[in-house]
Amino acid sequence: MSDCQHQLKLFALNSNMKLAQEIAEVMGMELGKCSVSRFSDGEIQINIEESIRGDDVFVIQSTSVPVNEHLMELLIMIDALKRASARTINIVMPYYGYARQDRKARSREPITAKLIANLLETAGASRVITLDLHAPQIQGFFDIPIDHLMGVPILADYFKSKQLEDIVVVSPDHGGVTRARKLADRLKAPIAIIDKRRPRPNVAEVMNIVGQVAGKTAILIDDIIDTAGTITLGANALAEHGAKEVYACCTHPVLSGPAIERIQNSKIKELVVTNSIALPEEKKIDKIVELSVAPLIAEAITRVYQMKSVSVLFD
Repeated sequence: MSDCQHQLKLFALNSNMKLAQEIAEVMGMELGKCSVSRFSDGEIQINIEESIRGDDVFVIQSTSVPVNEHLMELLIMIDALKRASARTINIVMPYYGYARQDRKARSREPITAKLIANLLETAGASRVITLDLHAPQIQGFFDIPIDHLMGVPILADYFKSKQLEDIVVVSPDHGGVTRARKLADRLKAPIAIIDKRRPRPNVAEVMNIVGQVAGKTAILIDDIIDTAGTITLGANALAEHGAKEVYACCTHPVLSGPAIERIQNSKIKELVVTNSIALPEEKKIDKIVELSVAPLIAEAITRVYQMKSVSVLFD
């Protein structure tokens, strides 16, 4: 990469160090030297331990649990980089937290996805690279370039390698139909939709299934699985409607609260996720298969640095 005048520097904060190291390995680089410590009252202190003057810096940090800690780490890091005269500050955010409130669904509600965009820009970010935003329109909340990567090709390649027969791709709700269709196109399969009503947040109620699932291998797809209520109820409903086997997949395994227990006790044969969020050991059950997004992110970083197209990765 020496043909570029400005050096590429890769830094990682605490949200997903394993993924960051994988990305650095794929790129044949070392992670930059920085330390994240705490003052005795819990305030975050960041030290960048090498010169980054005039460099193109990429910071890898998901805003996953504990969300507020990781978000503050990132904002303080951006400020430190700006004050240390980095040429560009590129935020690599495999999982963009606070994305579920992307509009005012009720009166007096915040739009947190927009607030996070404002915070990143105000702190001094020059660009954001992210993966499978909860809603694609979040890209419009930014006035800086945003590269939106897709997890579907990685999930599709995995299911192709299993050589499953009679596949139907199922969206767990109406909002996910576009995502389901993208996976279905790659697997050359039909789609079905679960029509559900949600009485209150994190409580899902399955109503009926639109499409043919009897005798088929169903693959449920979502962007985020949080408490796993929607996906496990969906899987059980598919089994009741005669699906032969039920697989599920998502890009972001938030898996909070009762999620692991629900998945373990559900009709889901296998849950395929990516490592956009670091899974602690206690959540790595036999049913969960983890795929790496490191090669995809490494390629995107390289392309951004070399001023090449990123969209060709998904053609």
